[in-house]
Amino acid sequence: MKRVLAFDVYGTLIDTHGVVESLHQHLGDSAEEFSRRWRDKQLEYAFRRGLMGAFADFSQCTRDALEFVDRAMGTRLGETDKERLMGVYGRLPAFDDVAPALSRMAELHLKRVAFSNGSRRAVEGLLDQAGVLGQFDDIVSVEEVKRFKPDPAVYAFLHNRLEVPAHETWLVSCNPFDVIGAKHAGLRAAWVRRSAEAPFDTWGGEPDLTVSSLDELAERLG
Repeated sequence: MKRVLAFDVYGTLIDTHGVVESLHQHLGDSAEEFSRRWRDKQLEYAFRRGLMGAFADFSQCTRDALEFVDRAMGTRLGETDKERLMGVYGRLPAFDDVAPALSRMAELHLKRVAFSNGSRRAVEGLLDQAGVLGQFDDIVSVEEVKRFKPDPAVYAFLHNRLEVPAHETWLVSCNPFDVIGAKHAGLRAAWVRRSAEAPFDTWGGEPDLTVSSLDELAERLG
């Protein structure tokens, strides 16, 4: 049986702050703060919708978060600007280590799955424009269960769908909430700590493996 690596997409494979360059055109020096708050609010809205049982496509959470941060920061973006930024979000770049690391993992005969809060269509589009869609054996989206990570039902769906025991399924994510959610559900987890300053949550247990990049993950697994 192949060991399964389930890769989080937003923030792990795809750089969610890749929108900063476009934001600079509108907001100047406020671009990085806007990007950070947009991402934080996007996740908050997904969590809240999950708790409320009010599932919506992740793109809706992204758009709602954009509207909120625009109001909160008083940036007064026009509707055309917002539509343009949402378009940029659908074309975010992959991190530089993604393609070579996935190729190395293929050589190690590891099953590679994209596992995301985003819709299958959005994930396919992001991975395709990054040139790595063909590197994945499958795409698993939460839209199939209409819940969001870190709901335990989402992780159970992942390993049941793949017909692999939980303890043979590895989540790979840069998001501590995702790592903790996977561990809570019985999966193994690797935390990709892309920034040396990034803290891990002080509760929920430790990841099985901590790496600074996907290249390091491939090396450790090899």
